[in-house]
Amino acid sequence: MILFAGIPSEAPLALAIEAAERAGVPHVIFNQRQSMHYDLALECNGSGFTGRLSLGGSPRSLSEITGIYARMMDTAALPELQPTRRAPADAESAAKARAVCALFDEVLDVLPVPVANRPSFMGSNLSKPAQAQAIVRAGLLTPPTLVTNVPEAVRAFHADHRRVVYKSISAARSIVREWRPDTGPDVGAVANLPTQFQAFVPGQNVRVHVIGREIFATAIDSDAVDYRYAGRDDEDVSMTAVELPQVVADACVSVTRELGLTMSGIDLKRTPNDEWYCFEVNPSPAYSFFQELGGQPIADALVKFLAGRA
Repeated sequence: MILFAGIPSEAPLALAIEAAERAGVPHVIFNQRQSMHYDLALECNGSGFTGRLSLGGSPRSLSEITGIYARMMDTAALPELQPTRRAPADAESAAKARAVCALFDEVLDVLPVPVANRPSFMGSNLSKPAQAQAIVRAGLLTPPTLVTNVPEAVRAFHADHRRVVYKSISAARSIVREWRPDTGPDVGAVANLPTQFQAFVPGQNVRVHVIGREIFATAIDSDAVDYRYAGRDDEDVSMTAVELPQVVADACVSVTRELGLTMSGIDLKRTPNDEWYCFEVNPSPAYSFFQELGGQPIADALVKFLAGRA
């Protein structure tokens, strides 16, 4: 039995639930927006961890679960826990939701089944420079990179590489943009916000999703610097399923495992000289965007993996 956890209407979770229904795989849904109505118990004994989960009905043993796909949001941001014009937030419901979700995070970390992904291993995305070291160890290239809050260093970096892009160094989602000294933005702003700058790498973007040892690679064609936001720049985007060279595929599996993940979304770029650069490894990939445009059965593979059928 697979446990799906998060907001069931969110596209990645919704596609996985639909895939489980099509395949006839037993599953239950931990709807985080209803967490204040759930009961959860976690126990540790000589043979490991066990417990019970009640999703508004009869309790189920955690031992029934074969795998978990979790996309949990910040509990404090749940709409059900926000005050309204007519009433303040329900303190009792908020406390119950926080307690249940906090304990559920512990379940995700200790239950001996495949989990996509365990919270304790998702921290690699909090620091892009630290993650880049794991990427290099796996055998993939990374662009020349500068992390700085010194404007003069940015100008010198641009002079060396001529084309430079910038992004957040944290897990916060940011739009990748090109920086030019003549058109900005004002590089003086980095004095108060350390920023990551990288030499622009020409070539074709390839997004790779790793699930266990299975690989789904999608080539992206777009003239936008950040294809995820091509529409904002009045650019088009198209996607096609592709096969990776075996050495690149192996490196993607390797870095996923080194980071303690069972599922990842890896951003690559293939240069005209057939060099493969890696920009980051996403531990909670919104694969639905690529499945819907590229046509690959990523959700089906995730369900098979969590059901023990891969």
